[in-house]
This record gives sequence, C-alpha cells and structure tokens, in this order.
Amino acid sequence: MKKIIYTAISLLLMNSMLHAQEKYSDTTEVVSIKEIILIGSHPQVHQKEPKPLGSIDEYLETSAKINMIKRGAYAWEPMLNGMTTERTVITIDGMRIFGACTDKMDPITSYVEISNLSEATISSGQQGAENGATIGGSIDLKRRKTGFNETGWKVGANTGGESNGEQKIVGAEVQYADNSFYFNTDFMYRDAENYKAGGNREVLYSQFTKYNFSAITGFKLSETQSVEGSFIYDEANDVGYPALPMDVSLARAIIGSVKYEHHQLSETIEHWETKLYFNTITHQMDDSKRPVVPIRMDMPGWSDTYGFYSKVNMSLDKHKLTANLNSFYNKSLAEMTMFPNDPNENDMFMLTWPDVRTLYTGLYLEDVIALTAHYSLQLTGSLGRHYNKVASTFGLQSLQIFYPEMTESKQRYLKSLSSQVLLNKKNMEYTLGMGYGERAPSVSEGYGFYLFNSFDGFDYIGNPNMSNEKSVEMNASIGFENKKWNAKLTGSYFHIMDYIIGKPDFSLSPMTIGANGVKVYEQLEYASLFNSDISIGYSLHKNWNWNGKLVFSYGRDNNNINLPLVQPLSYQTSLQFRKALFSIETELQGATKQQDFSPEFGENETAAYAIVNLSASQTLFLNRQKMTVKLGAENIFDTYYSTFSDWNNIPRRGRNLFVNLSYVIQ
Repeated sequence: MKKIIYTAISLLLMNSMLHAQEKYSDTTEVVSIKEIILIGSHPQVHQKEPKPLGSIDEYLETSAKINMIKRGAYAWEPMLNGMTTERTVITIDGMRIFGACTDKMDPITSYVEISNLSEATISSGQQGAENGATIGGSIDLKRRKTGFNETGWKVGANTGGESNGEQKIVGAEVQYADNSFYFNTDFMYRDAENYKAGGNREVLYSQFTKYNFSAITGFKLSETQSVEGSFIYDEANDVGYPALPMDVSLARAIIGSVKYEHHQLSETIEHWETKLYFNTITHQMDDSKRPVVPIRMDMPGWSDTYGFYSKVNMSLDKHKLTANLNSFYNKSLAEMTMFPNDPNENDMFMLTWPDVRTLYTGLYLEDVIALTAHYSLQLTGSLGRHYNKVASTFGLQSLQIFYPEMTESKQRYLKSLSSQVLLNKKNMEYTLGMGYGERAPSVSEGYGFYLFNSFDGFDYIGNPNMSNEKSVEMNASIGFENKKWNAKLTGSYFHIMDYIIGKPDFSLSPMTIGANGVKVYEQLEYASLFNSDISIGYSLHKNWNWNGKLVFSYGRDNNNINLPLVQPLSYQTSLQFRKALFSIETELQGATKQQDFSPEFGENETAAYAIVNLSASQTLFLNRQKMTVKLGAENIFDTYYSTFSDWNNIPRRGRNLFVNLSYVIQ
C-alpha cells in the first residue's frame, strides 16, 4: 500500500486534472476564476470522461474542492471546501431548491441527471455569493440546451450497465433548433440492486430506482429578445440507505421556470435576464423493509420554493458590471410518526420541521476592473434580508418547551464583501483574494425537533436564538501553462466566527430508542478551515498525457479540537492515450490514513487506501450517425475501503465492470 501511495505522489509532479477547466486569459477581458466541470452530455466528455453515464455525484467528486458524503449508493451530499450544504449554495440554472429530508438524503444534485446537464460551475467562498448567502461557496448545475441555431433535429439514445449492483441505465433525447425556436427533451432511467464492497461483501439496503425527465424550450420574440421555459420531473423509489436506520420509498421533485432575456439593450447594457421559478419536493422515509427495528417510523417531508432573479450585465470603459436581484420563499415541513410494537400503546407524532417559512431577498453587485492588459481587480458585495416564521402553532409550542421566550418569527440581515486581484502575464497566472460573508442557521439548525444523527447517535434540537455565522476568508493561487506543461496550486483559509455545531445537553432525554443523548445546536467562538490542492500535468507525446491532483485539508475549532469530516491527504493520477477517435486511460486514486478525526461526531480512524481504474473508448461515424462505446473496470483489485466522508464507515464498491453506449442521429 505504501509503495503505491509513494508512486502516486511522485507521478503528481507530471500530472494535471483532466476534468476541470480553468479560465485563463491574456487579454484585457478578465472573468472570475471558477472551476468548470463538463458533464456527460457535453461533446468533449464521451472521450475524456472515464464513465460518461456515471452519476452526477461521480462527476462532482473529480473536483479538488468537492467531497461527497455517502450514505448509500444514491444521492450523495456534496461538501465544498470541507463544508456541508448548510454553509454552501447549490442551484440549478440559478434556481434555489431545498431538500425535504431532515437526514439530507435528497441533496439538490439528486434531482438532475448527467444527460440533461452541460456543466457544473464551482465558485469558492464569497465568489459564490451571487445566488444567496454562503460561507463555503456555490455549485451551479447548468442545464443543456441547443439555443437558436440551424442544427435542426437530433435524436439520441444512451444505455449502460454495471456489474457491481447490476445497475441498468437507459436514456433517450430528442432536440430541435432553428434561428427562432428550440427545444430539448431528455429521459433517463437507472435501476440498481445491492452493491458489493471489496471481497464480495454485499452491502444490504443499497438498491435504488430513479426516473428523470427534462425539457427546455425557447422562442425568439425579436432579434434581441427571447423567452424560455423549462421543466424537470425526477422520481426515485425504493432507495436503500445502508448507513442510516431508514430507507426511502419516494423522493420526487417537480421543478419549473420561465425566463425572459434581452440582449444588447444599449451600448452599456449587454444582457438582461429575469427568471421566475417554482419547485416542490416530496420525500418519504420509512423502515418497512428493515426486518428488525426498535420501533416502526414514517418520516415524510415536503419543501416548496417560489423564487425569481433578475440579472443585468453591463460594460463601462474598463468595468464589467453585474447586478443580480434575487428572492425566494420556501416552506419546509417534516413530521415523524412512531408506531409501537405493542398494539396497546398509542402512536407518537411530532413535527421535526415545524412548517418553517423562509423569505429571502438579496442584491448582489460585482465589478471586474481591467486595470492593465494583464492586471485586474474583482470586487463583489451583497446584502440580503432573511426572514423565518414558524407557521405551525403545534410546532411552535413544541420548541417553546426549550425556548419559552421564542417568538414565531425572526429577521436577519446577511452581508458579504470580497475582492480578488488577478495577474495574467505570458504563461503565468496569479490570484490573491479575501472576503467576508454571513449566513443564517438552516431550518434544521434553527428549528429542528429531535432529529436523529446515526453517525454520533444523538438526537438534535435546533436553536432559533443563534446569531448569524460569519466568515473571514483568504485565498490565493498560482498557475502555469504552456504547450507541454500545466500546473496550478491553490489554497484557501476560512476563519468562521460563531461557528454552528451540535453540543451534548445531558439534562435532556433522547426521543430515539438507543440514542446516546441529545445535542442542541450552539455556537463556538470560532473554527478554522484550510484547504489546498495542486494539479500538475505534462504532455508526453501528442497522443499521451499524464493527469493528476493532490489535496490536503485541515480543520480545528477554538479549543484546537478536530472538526468533523475533514479530508486527509488525497491523490489521483492517470495516464491517457488518445489517437483519432480511440482512447484508453488508467487511473490510480487514494488517500492516506485519516488521523485528525472527530470522536465527538462519531468518527474514527479511516485506513489508507489505493484503487486502480481502467477505461477505453471508441467513437464511430456513419453518415449522420455517431456511436460512442466506453468500457471500463473500477477498483480492479477489489479493494475493501471507506473514505473519511462515508457515513458510519460504509464501504465503497469493490470491483465493478461497466459499459456505456451513446448513439446519436443528427
């Protein structure tokens, strides 16, 4: 194992990350430094991506800034800069969407498919504050659309299979475009049984079935004006979560929007777009398929969101200006019913989210100033009003047991500021930035009522009296690129004041049978997080390329105690051969032992691991038809392992053989 790790680290000196694209420029027009991950439907992906029909979770995991919390084989929770979804903003085409599960089984990323996405834009820290208040940054999943052009009709089909878990994948797409009208429709179906960890050990309750339908259509009103409508229907059934005590019988999302765009309103105003959107999420947890449980429970949840944004892009001399006015209204409601095994006992009912209504309205401003041909300054700022109200009288009275002076509503103002300097000259790029941001407690942190955390075994109770969490951040990067080499080193530091975390209150009794106790959300004086990554690459030959990355993170609170879910030293390295329409790639990825873990959160030491993957691709053309076949083997040596972010040390998949087939007529 150590030999493999040392070999991997040495190879990193000749590698670069293949999946991310960084925006370099040698002109006076400088844009924000963001990471772009191309998704499966993008034309470049079928040859470059090891598994084009992989899940969105697998795509996001290729970023050095993102880790995925795995509770099963489906719907992993993304962490950005070592921070969970409470401290980040995740959007689909700029739309705010909130999950309906108190156990976070339904992150926003679970309601889209790689076949209807084109890219994921990752913004770190306050660079991601455009769509709402954040500490860690933002992920915007951008839908695929043809746009106004003369491409005409295109029909395609996708299919695939995986040996481990017997996953079946079937998809289809139909699209049409001309100069005044376009539409894109897409359907994807996935079905999987229990997967097996290394050593052929079956992981029970890891099955799932998922359907996803997506449609986008646009009409030109004039040469400079257009309107666009979009719709997503996503449903998952019989989803097992082996790391949790409950499974999911239904996870459904209905997402719709209408957008108006106006190009070149004047010499100064280049673009204006306004979008109205709505989404409703239904999530039903149950334990009906678990043979033995202390007590039967049903835990449904609902989340409805109405929102809009209006965004303007302007140019004035050396200034690139952006203004975004955005707002959303969300209703979050979740309940729990417990059915005692003794029929003589009464059922027990509680509201775990007491019908919390959230109204947010914010204004974001950005100015990118080209000071010279190679030197620019980016300034951003935002101000938002965040308003919560507990609409359920029963839920309010339940929380008033712990907070007698609590009122039904609370108003907050959230602020952010950031600046970033960029120097781009010849083959080098340097950035240096700093920022300040605030966020409000999430629904669970502020109003959760006896939410069981199976990782540390505690029931959690929210605290509506907490103040805003605040963060001061610094970030820097240095990059180099020429015809043969490319390299980039980045680092970010977050000093988070009034850090929100659950702490034990032994004066309270747990509600969950067998729980270790009750934790109440409170605020530490501060916590610190540091993240760094390096990617270095070398083109050995016109057909050969090395690719890789190395990532390190560090997190402590004000008492020098480890924060939970902090990534150990991790690495990835690969060698790819490409000639014409054929490619083959071998990859080694792994991590060192996780020693800086948090026992208070239920963590323990995670062993070092290394796995090897192999894939090959061939594309064929016949007249207007295109077919791409991708074959591969993951975890070739059937290693049994868990990562630091696998809930309750749930093991990842052992050896897995896959085939992906894409067929297009255009």
